[in-house]
Amino acid sequence: MRIHVTSVFVDDQAKALAFYTEKLGFLKKTDVPAGEARWLTVVSPADPDGVELLLEPAGHPAAAPFQQALVADGIPFTSFVVDDVHAEVERLKGLGVEFTQEATDLGPVVTAVLDDTCGNLIQIATMK
Repeated sequence: MRIHVTSVFVDDQAKALAFYTEKLGFLKKTDVPAGEARWLTVVSPADPDGVELLLEPAGHPAAAPFQQALVADGIPFTSFVVDDVHAEVERLKGLGVEFTQEATDLGPVVTAVLDDTCGNLIQIATMK
């Protein structure tokens, strides 16, 4: 068994695709019409055949309250690994990305939390 696709709810797939590719640097992998939405995935350019992130429409009635509760409590929906959190925070700030938690040294890991503009907080992390 292995993980091939994981997902994050988004309130607007087009806006999410722009953010995740233009700001975070992911590559669009799959874009297939699926009724009123799309099966829309992105991947890391470092591993284009690796795990895909599905930018899943937050259309289910439970999705928006779930996202809102996480954001209200400051809890990231998911986490991505980066080589250097401090450098990545500076790069992303230069692109206009807003952070709810600056780079923070937590002992074995350095983390920061950003707003993906699509309803989620996303953590970036570097293991020491």
